[in-house]
Amino acid sequence: MSESGSRPVAAVVGGGNGIGATVCRLMHARGWRVAVADIDGEAAGRVARKLDGFGCALDIADEAAVEEAAERIEREAGPVAALVVSAAVFQDIVPAEDLPVDEWERILRVNLTGTLIANKAFGRRMVGRGRGSVVNIASIAAFSSMPAQAYGASKAGVVHLTRNLAGEWGHAGVRVNAVSPGSTLVPRVEARLDSGRYAAHPGEFTALGRMVEPNEVAEAVEFLASDRSSAITGQNLVVDAGWEIAATWAQFGGVRKF
Repeated sequence: MSESGSRPVAAVVGGGNGIGATVCRLMHARGWRVAVADIDGEAAGRVARKLDGFGCALDIADEAAVEEAAERIEREAGPVAALVVSAAVFQDIVPAEDLPVDEWERILRVNLTGTLIANKAFGRRMVGRGRGSVVNIASIAAFSSMPAQAYGASKAGVVHLTRNLAGEWGHAGVRVNAVSPGSTLVPRVEARLDSGRYAAHPGEFTALGRMVEPNEVAEAVEFLASDRSSAITGQNLVVDAGWEIAATWAQFGGVRKF
């Protein structure tokens, strides 16, 4: 909470759907005033209205639009104490030799360059005030091999960018961290499970024997955004139900089941 007792403002870019929308709901429940920005302006507005927050349409890859949105959010909702960047696009699974370069560039433009643009626009204001917290959503694809060449590279870049900005802005009182979710039960992934698109259920490859719930990712994000993590910066918090540690057990027949 702020010193005046009013709700601190959290801007969630990509907050209209999926993990971002869950983050908005949890942060509101924890005492934040949420500003929801999403390329789907109608979705952003729906989430914001339910939370008595602020909503706007925003293309994270448009630098001028992000700067304008940051100015508008701070003018109408108040100084942003926490920024969450959840906006991202995915890619079709294709062999690397068949991945069009323009698709590669589109994905990096949104996922990596867009994260930089949002971090700059809001981070500049945080640096000026001498306080703030940024949480960028990366992915387990950032540090694992999988047939998602552009998406994985973009998220690896997000992790590295996070560490760079944490080092640069630390003395200004601004913390920058990342959260890397594993396979998470958002509507998009549930649709893929129902369609049989996955060759195997992702939960079979985790130490906990299940997938991640969206609220579990949101809990990690809100923790890093809050003062409860006041000495944590430049870190990448993995929320994957133990996917990373269980993967190498496959050659031994998989993790132990009880």
